Amino acid sequence: MFKLPELPFDKNALEPIISAETLDFHHWKHHQAYVTNLNNFVEADSSLEWKSLEDVIKTSSWGVYNNAAQVYNHTFYWNCLRSVEEDNSPKWELLSQIKKDFGSFEDFKTQFSAAAIWNFGSGWTWLASNASWDLEIVSTDDAWTLIWTDYTSLLVIDVWEHAYYIDFRNARPNYVESFWKLVNWDFVEGNMK
Repeated sequence: MFKLPELPFDKNALEPIISAETLDFHHWKHHQAYVTNLNNFVEADSSLEWKSLEDVIKTSSWGVYNNAAQVYNHTFYWNCLRSVEEDNSPKWELLSQIKKDFGSFEDFKTQFSAAAIWNFGSGWTWLASNASWDLEIVSTDDAWTLIWTDYTSLLVIDVWEHAYYIDFRNARPNYVESFWKLVNWDFVEGNMK
């Protein structure tokens, strides 16, 4: 059975940008619902019992896929965040690759932010490295994830409304702008390696 992972930070650590109230709904209700739904599918289909989350995503469709992918995407998203109190800047290797592929760190932030803001409806915007190890910005809809592609996920922002509505209402651009203060660049760099 799959379990809801603990948040990698205290539930007040993202305030004032992301409130503890948002985390209560987003993590303990939405993310938990995906875990519960996935476990219900596992109970109904014993062929899923011994598979890893990634294998379930790669070999399933529709309801199973959607819930498994949402469990994965949310877990990845939580790890992309860190307390507002911590240092928040990418280190040399990642920064160098960003400059190579986007021109500058500011150009990257502008392009990533635009992709997240204009990602229509519910979904995710990712920084990923492709098969040639070049960095790309990729937006996905609904539960879609990059696990089954040639991309390696480095960073993601959740642009489903439940990620920001309590704190930002319908102002997704404000949420995306504030997201940069919370990025866990150590996690991003770890994914790059």
